[in-house]
Amino acid sequence: MQNLQKMLPKLSIALAVVFVVTVGYLLTRGNTVNVEAGKVSKSELVEAVYATGYVEAENIANLSAETSGTVRSISALEGQHVRKGQAVIVFDSKLPGLSVEEARAAVAQEQALMKDNALKLERNRALFRDGAISRQQLDEAQRNSTQSLEMLRQRQAQLKSREDDLKKLAVVAPFDGILTLQNVKEGDFVKANTEVATVTDPSAYMVTVEVDELDVPRLRTGMPAVIAFDAMPEKRFQASVSRIVPHTDRVTKTSRVYLKLDEPVKAVQGGMTATANIIYNIRKGALLVRKSSVLEEERKSFVWKIDGGRLKKQQVQTGDSDLTYVEVLNGLAPGDLVVTSPQEKFREGMEARLVSAKKGKS
Repeated sequence: MQNLQKMLPKLSIALAVVFVVTVGYLLTRGNTVNVEAGKVSKSELVEAVYATGYVEAENIANLSAETSGTVRSISALEGQHVRKGQAVIVFDSKLPGLSVEEARAAVAQEQALMKDNALKLERNRALFRDGAISRQQLDEAQRNSTQSLEMLRQRQAQLKSREDDLKKLAVVAPFDGILTLQNVKEGDFVKANTEVATVTDPSAYMVTVEVDELDVPRLRTGMPAVIAFDAMPEKRFQASVSRIVPHTDRVTKTSRVYLKLDEPVKAVQGGMTATANIIYNIRKGALLVRKSSVLEEERKSFVWKIDGGRLKKQQVQTGDSDLTYVEVLNGLAPGDLVVTSPQEKFREGMEARLVSAKKGKS
C-alpha cells in the first residue's frame, strides 16, 4: 500500500505528460493542411468571347425537280462524289422531247422559207434596176424577207425554250462535291419543285456560332478565334471571323457569327458541334491568378495567401478574366504564394504544407 502511494505521483506526472503531448500533437496536426499553391506573376491576359455552334459547308446546293415526272435513272447516291455538270437524277417524260422535235422542224422550215425569200429579194432588186418591176413589188419582196427573218428568230427562241425544258428533266450538280442528300429512287413519281438532292463542297467548311447580344459589339471581322470540335475535343484549330450577321434573335438574344478555318480539317463534317473562343483583346503584363483561387463572399473577392508558412485570407479586387485566369487589380503582388484549390476547412493562421507548387501563373 505504501509503495502504491509512492508510485501515484509519478504515474500522474507521466499521464499528464502523455496528455499534453497528445493534445499538442492533435492541435498541431489539426492546424496543418496540405495545399496546392502557385506564385502570382504578371503575364498575358487573353480576353475572348465564348460561343457554341455547328459546322456548315460554305458551298451547298439544294437541288429540286424543275418538272414533274418519273425517275428514270440515278447516277449517284448519298456519300458519293459528283462532278460539276453531272446529271445526278434524270426524269422520264415524253412531252418535252416531242416539243423539241416539233420546234426543230419549225426552225428548219422557217430557215428554208427565209432563204427562198432572200433569193427573191435579190432577184427583184436586179429586176427593179432594169425597170422590169415596180417599186411596190420590190418593197413587197423586202417585207417578205424581213418577216421571214423575224419569224426564224422566233422559231429559234421557241426551240431554245423547249430544249431548256428538256434539260429540266435532269437534276445537275452545280459544282464538284459530295451528295449529302438523295431521297428518291428509280420509278418514283416526283412533282415539280420537290427537293430531291443536296450537293456539298467538302473543301470549304465554316463554323457558325451564336454570340450573346452583349458580346457582339466587341467583335470585328478578321478577329482570330480558336475552334474545338466535340468530335475531336483534344485538338484546337485556328480560325477568323468572316461575317457578323447584324440581327439579334428576339428569343435567344444572340447574333450569328461565321468563322472561317485557317486550314481545311479533313475529319470535319457538316452539322458537327463546335465551340469557339473569339479573341477580341490581348493585354500584356496583367497580374493573374487562377479562377479556382478566388472565393466570393458577400460580393467581395478573397484568396488564401500563404504568408510565413500560414494561411491568410486576403481580400482582392479582380478585373477582366479569360477561361482560366482572372486579373488581380489590388490585394496581391508579384511573387505572392496563393492557394489554387481552397477548401471549406481552411482557417486563418493554419500551417500550410505545400504538396504541389506551380511556377508561373497561379
